[in-house]
Amino acid sequence: MVRIGIIGVGFMGYTHFEGARDLVGAKVTAFATRDQKKLAGDWTGIQGNFGPPGGQVDVSGLKCCPDYKQLLADPDIDLIDVCLPTDKHFDVVLESLAAGKPTLVEKPISVDLNEAVQMTEAARAAGVPLLVGHVLPFFPEFRFAAEAIQSKRFGALRAAHFKRVICPPDWSNGMSDFRKLGGWGIDLHIHDNHFIAHACGKPQAVFSSGLLQDDFVNHVHTSYLYGLEGPTVTAVSGGIAANGLAFGHGFDLYFENATVVFDAGTYGGEWVVNRPLSVITNDGQVELVDLAGSDKWCAAFTNELQVAVNHLTNGDDPGPLSSEVALDALKMCYAEAQSISSGQPVGL
Repeated sequence: MVRIGIIGVGFMGYTHFEGARDLVGAKVTAFATRDQKKLAGDWTGIQGNFGPPGGQVDVSGLKCCPDYKQLLADPDIDLIDVCLPTDKHFDVVLESLAAGKPTLVEKPISVDLNEAVQMTEAARAAGVPLLVGHVLPFFPEFRFAAEAIQSKRFGALRAAHFKRVICPPDWSNGMSDFRKLGGWGIDLHIHDNHFIAHACGKPQAVFSSGLLQDDFVNHVHTSYLYGLEGPTVTAVSGGIAANGLAFGHGFDLYFENATVVFDAGTYGGEWVVNRPLSVITNDGQVELVDLAGSDKWCAAFTNELQVAVNHLTNGDDPGPLSSEVALDALKMCYAEAQSISSGQPVGL
């Protein structure tokens, strides 16, 4: 049984806690927070941009620690799950690795590229697993897309286009918040970069145009360059949509033998699926893909955590949780900003 200790009980810590309820071979046995109400099980103040608000939690069977260092020193904790704000990742992850604890940290690994490099190098030097919680590949539509690309079930991928856009959120209007998040090019668009690196492989270079704000990406159109053999991959992402478009994402995948499409978002406060995940074949047929599985709001996080658990217990490939893929995604974000600024392709 893998015993998990969560550091940080904000929205993501709560999401991981709920997602862990359905794990096979693992459970949360401890958590750390400085909030006295949360230590007592009052999580009613937690609210995110999806899923239900927090409530009263029975913590009687858990180790409730006011100092995260207690988890790092606890021999009964097998996996540290860092769900702190991004600017707190670096120090806590390095401490966790130094304590010999396999560590899962929420995305992005860091906003600072040098810190991210140090984190991956520290894990490698210590021989301790470092996993990064990029959850997008665990959502059903994107899991199907990645498997189709990697297995070539519809033939080779010839071209792809990804979209991820938001309106400026009320909670991030300040310039200091924008910088702390790494701009929408890191906080939001890193999902696309990570998915592309995971599913298609790391590109040779990126060529981007877009809008910079205080040196960080606010909106970007990117071509991912894979050489003459392809595929041709593009993405658009950013935070400049009108307020009625709170969130939108999707993809168009052009394989040799089929086209796979998906498009959905929040329009005027309502979740709208413009095009459910569909496979369009060369004989003119359109098939809606059956996305059977759990419909719980945190199911993708359960699947993400299960991969981490299986990596620790069975040595299974960490796949999209690889810290090296997470680092590649962050490098792509910085290369995009450089390309926008220079007007030239930037190698990776």
